[in-house]
Amino acid sequence: MTDATHLTPQAAFEMLLAGNGRFVAGSPRHPNQDAARRAQTAPSQAPFAVLFGCSDSRLAAEIIFDQGLGDLFVVRTAGHVLGPEVLGSIEYGVSLLGTPLVIVLGHDSCGAVGATREAVAAGSSGEGFVRDVIERVTPSVLAANAAGYTENSDFIDEHIRHTVALLLDRSHALAAAVAAGTTAVVGLSYRLVDGTAHLVTTRGLDLPAPAAA
Repeated sequence: MTDATHLTPQAAFEMLLAGNGRFVAGSPRHPNQDAARRAQTAPSQAPFAVLFGCSDSRLAAEIIFDQGLGDLFVVRTAGHVLGPEVLGSIEYGVSLLGTPLVIVLGHDSCGAVGATREAVAAGSSGEGFVRDVIERVTPSVLAANAAGYTENSDFIDEHIRHTVALLLDRSHALAAAVAAGTTAVVGLSYRLVDGTAHLVTTRGLDLPAPAAA
């Protein structure tokens, strides 16, 4: 089992991207998915990344990043919206499990972002608890509108950036880990058709800035 406590954030990020590359190329290794790995991880876990993503059924983290048992600590909500339980889960992964990387994973054709854009345009909100999701995505949509964006991809990227910023603003434990260099937070956008994950924003990693849309 990879010891996440001895991985740098950069090394963890490279492992994640390598897995996505294998998935995109159609040559996944399906690592750490056998009986030996199951027995190895039963006593404890040491995931190398916390992955906070959208609940969309097309966004199965271990598949699109070609990982296995014990590799990823996965938290998912519709539209990757934040609440206390999400923040506590991510802090658990970073503070108690020593995970060196946190990924915020959005994707194109996100229903939560699309529904929020429609609600904002109509001056309405959703019904039931869907309304809570829309309310939490609304600041991202308003920011994208204010910036003059019109393309759906720009709205998705804005929401990913907003989520990363909100994570670090609300979680002092995560912000401290990033400041200490023990953890990094990276925002990625996944493309459903070709399976690629693209860099949107990063805190704590020295990566080239994403190209302007």
